[in-house]
Amino acid sequence: MNEPIVQLQNVTKRIGSKTIIDKLTFNVPRGEVFGFLGPNGAGKTTTIRMMVGLMSISEGDILIGGHSIRTQFEKAVKQVGAIVENPEMYKYLSGWNNLVHYARMVPGITRHRIQEIVHMMGLENRIHDKVKTYSLGMRQRLGVAQAVLHKPALLILDEPTNGLDPAGIRELRDYLRRLSQEEGVSVIVSSHLLSEMELMCDRVAIIQNGRLVDVRLTKDFMADGGRKSVVFEVSDVVQAQQVLASNNSDFSTELQKEGIVLELDREEVAEVTALLVHAGVKIYGIKLITKSLEDKFLEMTGSDQIA
Repeated sequence: MNEPIVQLQNVTKRIGSKTIIDKLTFNVPRGEVFGFLGPNGAGKTTTIRMMVGLMSISEGDILIGGHSIRTQFEKAVKQVGAIVENPEMYKYLSGWNNLVHYARMVPGITRHRIQEIVHMMGLENRIHDKVKTYSLGMRQRLGVAQAVLHKPALLILDEPTNGLDPAGIRELRDYLRRLSQEEGVSVIVSSHLLSEMELMCDRVAIIQNGRLVDVRLTKDFMADGGRKSVVFEVSDVVQAQQVLASNNSDFSTELQKEGIVLELDREEVAEVTALLVHAGVKIYGIKLITKSLEDKFLEMTGSDQIA
């Protein structure tokens, strides 16, 4: 069962003479939390709308579980749970009655299944209260519960963290991880909170102007090959610079308030440490500067419009 849960094949969307999405091709592996990132107007929501059949595809195809959204829509969409924009609930009903009402529309959802998903989403204490008394984070979790009641293979969430406070974001992140691990649900999340995506996602796709920039494991976005920026916190930065200049002209050094910064591989860190200690320079700390997903995103897109 190694076939990707979602396959985008040269997906193109035109509105009039304008190309919104341009030959988008990538796969979403099963059982992963997959992040979808791009600057404002990059085409994330348009792509998600095409995935769930809310917008037609001009060219290409999207396969969900091997079924085409264009030619086998019912079979494809049956495997999907989604929240596009905000979860819609009957606010005058309790959370439980909202789920029961939804379950009546989909064959095969048992009372046991409702209880199971209420427990998994941490809603037991408030599930019999009216939805109008829920916080935004509670409503978001109830929306996710509703979206996965029918045991979809894929959950699609468009900007699920919008408006949530830090505690709500963390809770949602933990519940999505549980869904992925305990139910084997693949999750596609679009978000502008890059620090959260870094913590939440196994893999990330970045798009810009409707085109794919890159798809990579989240940890690989931050790994920049062998050389890293390393800060040496020393007793005398000028002396440290002179020692390195006289021993090896290849080390390019940069002075910062916390110390001297060098681009080094693993072996060179040991070499520089030995040189400085031998010359009598005191070293108070050695720190690796790691790039965040946000740094890499801005580097790759040349944009500060994250959305």
